Amino acid sequence: MEDNNKDKKIRVGISHGDYNGIGYETILKTFQDDRMFDFCTPIIYGSSKLATYYKNTIPNLKISFNNIKSINQAVDGKLNILNIMQDDIKVEVGVSSTAAGLSAFESLEAVTQDLGHGIDVMVTAPINKDNIQNDDFKFPGHTEYLADKFGKDQELMILSGETMNIAVVTGHIPLQDVSKSINKEIILKKLDIFRNSLKVDFGILKPRIAVLGINPHAGDNGLLGKEEIDIIIPAIEEAKEKGVLAFGPFPSDGFFGSKDYTKFDGILAMYHDQGLLPFKSLNFESGVNFTAGLSEVRTSPDHGTGYNITGKNLADASSFRAAIHLAVDVYKKRIAHIKLTKNPLKFGKIQQGKDVSVDELEKN
Repeated sequence: MEDNNKDKKIRVGISHGDYNGIGYETILKTFQDDRMFDFCTPIIYGSSKLATYYKNTIPNLKISFNNIKSINQAVDGKLNILNIMQDDIKVEVGVSSTAAGLSAFESLEAVTQDLGHGIDVMVTAPINKDNIQNDDFKFPGHTEYLADKFGKDQELMILSGETMNIAVVTGHIPLQDVSKSINKEIILKKLDIFRNSLKVDFGILKPRIAVLGINPHAGDNGLLGKEEIDIIIPAIEEAKEKGVLAFGPFPSDGFFGSKDYTKFDGILAMYHDQGLLPFKSLNFESGVNFTAGLSEVRTSPDHGTGYNITGKNLADASSFRAAIHLAVDVYKKRIAHIKLTKNPLKFGKIQQGKDVSVDELEKN
């Protein structure tokens, strides 16, 4: 990770996702607020024609574009658009199409190539996981694709919101495959990645992590399943021996129903819907999908293509806006962590409970 010239704002590469969905609407609404340009320089990898089309669907939207041919031409204070598409684009609002899927892949691939080479962080607009499939993209989603590029077997999907940070041991796999995919080693690995991300990316020095069970009532002492006794509890105990503040396993229903989630910095769920259902219920408008464990920073809004509301000026930009904020914040915290580890004096101040800001760290 480069420590860029201090006069430069953090450059955010934005893949435009499925252009027949709500991606462009949420991007445009996000940067309608001029304050967003105070801390970042956005570059959309897409099409000025598409941006103009969706701009016209949003009444009273006041925003100007800076069309560029390379990222070197990007300027601060403008919504930069790097045109990667031909002019003969057929917009089919709210429709899944092969052309839109191919464009989503081309945009994603272009940002990925520039990430770490002129682009500081990536924010991905929603894709359709079906129409994006091609010979070069055979992944269940963004997370697995990016893991293949920037840290295979080290990735962890974290959903971050105002009320919780929740990660999943298994991601985009069928429910019938979850139980056989869970073992002590993978839980230990995910706990380690989660702990490190909460410390480095979120700035939590000693994160407390709750671990959920996989069976109803966390197995009821083996009555409703043995995974907790045979796998999850041994993993938690070994993690504790390694210094991870891990607790559980907790029954999912009671854990969220009693608001025990408020007592922890992170929650590790065993499978996708176990974690995402309560998360989206409590954080849908402000939730962000963050791919931890990678060498580069990537976030995404916590919603899909929204075909049913595309072009109707109904899309809420809160999640996309939060994704921009989190990507920039994680990038700054990683820079701060690098400086912190090279500065024992300031590290000592933090250990003593004294507040040391990112800005102070970046002065040296």
